Amino acid sequence: MERLNDILHELGISKVKLAKFLGVSRQMIYNYLDLDDINKWPKDKKVMLLNLLGIKSADELKDIKVDTDYIMDVEARLNNIFVQNQTADYNETTLYKGLNKKQKEVMHDIIDIMKERLEEDKDDEAYYTFKYLYHFLQALDTAKELKYILAYISKSLGNTKALEYKFDDDEQFIFESIFFSAMTLYNSGGASKTKLQESHKRFVNQIENKIEDKLSRTLELNTIKVQALKELGYTEITTNNASEVFAKIAEIQSRKLND
Repeated sequence: MERLNDILHELGISKVKLAKFLGVSRQMIYNYLDLDDINKWPKDKKVMLLNLLGIKSADELKDIKVDTDYIMDVEARLNNIFVQNQTADYNETTLYKGLNKKQKEVMHDIIDIMKERLEEDKDDEAYYTFKYLYHFLQALDTAKELKYILAYISKSLGNTKALEYKFDDDEQFIFESIFFSAMTLYNSGGASKTKLQESHKRFVNQIENKIEDKLSRTLELNTIKVQALKELGYTEITTNNASEVFAKIAEIQSRKLND
């Protein structure tokens, strides 16, 4: 069963997704995976899982090699089997409104994984992980390298072919090469904390300066907002006056630049 858990983890199949595929509760999946032998599973569920993994018996689990092609094959089978059920889920909520089929699927998968991790979160590790992920997503359009990081991780996990480039080919190639060198140094243990003290100090200074600049901009914007409300005779921004207030804020900022 340990090998099965490893395979599911490498494939990126969450307990939520597996539960939906097998048509059981998430708690039942935990119960199944706690068993010491897959042959103790209900026969119909065992057959469904073996078919998903492309094998005929539990003995073949040890021979499975999780590479890019295998991941794609399993994903194709998984999507073909229960895509109709997912489509029904999509149509029941406005959360997916305006998205096409593949966009709905990836959003659904992300939400499933996040929900599972947060439900199991005991020490806020998942909370902070997704909080940082939220900040990462907020910044995606400000630094193209963030997209290259995502592509690198997908490739390093075997989910994407190494020579697939969906962004700028040359820049992505250069970034991946540098990032690979950095990760190789990190994993080799050759980068000690002592040797990196000075580099990390520069990193800390840069971050502190960014935070200070952000606080200054926020304070300045709040001051301009108060001034705009005062000039217009309002006490707060509402849905009725928002456009007028924002236009006044832009006007005040323009005046300050021309002073």
